[in-house]
Amino acid sequence: MPLIRPITLASFCCLIPTLAACASAPLKAQSEPAYAPGAPDMEASYADEAAAGAPAMSQPGQPMPMGAAKSHAQPATAESDAVSRSPSGAPVTAPAEPKKLAGPMAKGAKPLPTVATPAAEPGGTEQYTDYGVNPAVDPAKDALSTFAIDVDTASYSIARSKLTRNQLPPFQSVRAEEFLNYFNYGYGAPQNRPFNVHLHAAPSPYQRGHHILRVGLQAKQLTRAERTNVHLVYLVDTSGSMRRPEKIGLAKKSLKLLTRELKPGDTVALCTYAGSTRVVLPPTGANQQRLILHAIDQLSAGGGTAMSSGLEGAYGLAQRTLVKGHVNRVIVLSDGDANIGRTNHQAILKRIGHFKDMGITMSTVGFGRGNYKDTMMEQLANQGDGNYAYIDTEAEARRVFGEQLNGMLEVVARDVKIQVQFDPRVVQTYRLIGYENRDVADRDFRNDQVDAGEIGAGHNVTALYDVVLKAQPAPGRSPVVVRLRHKQPTGSNKATEMAVKLQPHQVSASFAAAPKNLRFATAVAGFAEILRRSPHARSWSLDRVERIATQASWGQAEQREFIDLVNRSKRLLPKQRQAAGAVMAK
Repeated sequence: MPLIRPITLASFCCLIPTLAACASAPLKAQSEPAYAPGAPDMEASYADEAAAGAPAMSQPGQPMPMGAAKSHAQPATAESDAVSRSPSGAPVTAPAEPKKLAGPMAKGAKPLPTVATPAAEPGGTEQYTDYGVNPAVDPAKDALSTFAIDVDTASYSIARSKLTRNQLPPFQSVRAEEFLNYFNYGYGAPQNRPFNVHLHAAPSPYQRGHHILRVGLQAKQLTRAERTNVHLVYLVDTSGSMRRPEKIGLAKKSLKLLTRELKPGDTVALCTYAGSTRVVLPPTGANQQRLILHAIDQLSAGGGTAMSSGLEGAYGLAQRTLVKGHVNRVIVLSDGDANIGRTNHQAILKRIGHFKDMGITMSTVGFGRGNYKDTMMEQLANQGDGNYAYIDTEAEARRVFGEQLNGMLEVVARDVKIQVQFDPRVVQTYRLIGYENRDVADRDFRNDQVDAGEIGAGHNVTALYDVVLKAQPAPGRSPVVVRLRHKQPTGSNKATEMAVKLQPHQVSASFAAAPKNLRFATAVAGFAEILRRSPHARSWSLDRVERIATQASWGQAEQREFIDLVNRSKRLLPKQRQAAGAVMAK
């Protein structure tokens, strides 16, 4: 075996992209030891680095264990998709088949991520899907990492809702990309194009010899006056399961906030579903605000949950105000529970594609706990080309339907795909943190018939890679090229492609010297990895996450809240490990 030569960060900074295309070949699935967060790794070294500004890496560390190059998760049956109760009262889950953006897995497509070690979690009759954890990949076998963007944030809000009630979130509910994309990192906005790309790399604070590579997108901002007119249908679940203040009560407050942000030329219709579907308000101009608010006030909950017929009714209303070139959207407010008519989410999802092709998109907003169906709500939004949020407080309602409303209503780029190419002469392994259910086959990057993600006005998207280097780089070469492909929000289905190279000035000599926004994102990713019991985070600790976040914070309220949630988790995690030790141990 060849000797691994030491890599200096100075030499790493000298690289530019001339990357060899490499054939993909599957690797054997890795066998991971039991999860044990918080084991000693390099606590002292990061503290010293932060104080002295010394480089975090003077020689390469041991690489991450190599996993399958994206091995298949074991699909679950329809029954095992739900969280069922064990005799002790704890829910037991089985992994479900991940969402496939391009339809059924075609021959030659990349296998999907391995599944994290299952364990009992608090959750009542809540339902989540474990999409697995991406493995480390050898670029000599697979040099390309391709995925669709995701601007959803529900997973982070669900975790916050649990933690503020002194419960750890179910590990299946934690999607690292939704934690990352909850926060505003202050990326510079573009002027004459849909988005800017922000690349940066720095030594990892979690494992010696590793680097964190950030790929960030910032969509252009639009004012209320610049926003395209919207034609909305509010579809509200008024079934008996919604009969709680944090459900129907918070949903009504959210809709009032949204209605007050509309402008002349916008329209609203309101329908509900319980045991049957009811049109509460036909399409009405936003200038008749008092009439719309009065209709919202009349909503109350009771009865069964005929979600499928509710969706059909909402799409029928949306077709009445369908205007080409405008935003035509159904907004579903629900706990995701369906028990009348088509109740399987796959059956419901099949109908959504037809209306999406007509130009009617769908966003989902989740409420409540105990019986919450996260899988249903997430996949409705994914299939409907919309976004997915979860409202647990009035403050979150103001954030989603006030501060960030333009991002929900105005799409600036459709079918956005990212493909990152790693030079196998320089990179030993890479691992994408999160986006497991947004994987796209490499060959479909330039296939414009393959669905991907939408980015709204003002949205930012962040993806982090954990990278290990293996060799002294040749001068003037970069180990990374990032390509992005997207379509215009309306009109042509022909996509535009751009390529961005990691430049020497975009690599920090130490983690302490990296920009605050990269460091804070690294803390967020670490938190998600620990909460979802990633096998790659066995030696990571919440103390480290808290310290990174505290030192990187620039005072935003969301950042202070994040640090508080990390502290809450520190108090809860040891108790959870004690309770679940027999399940987690091999």
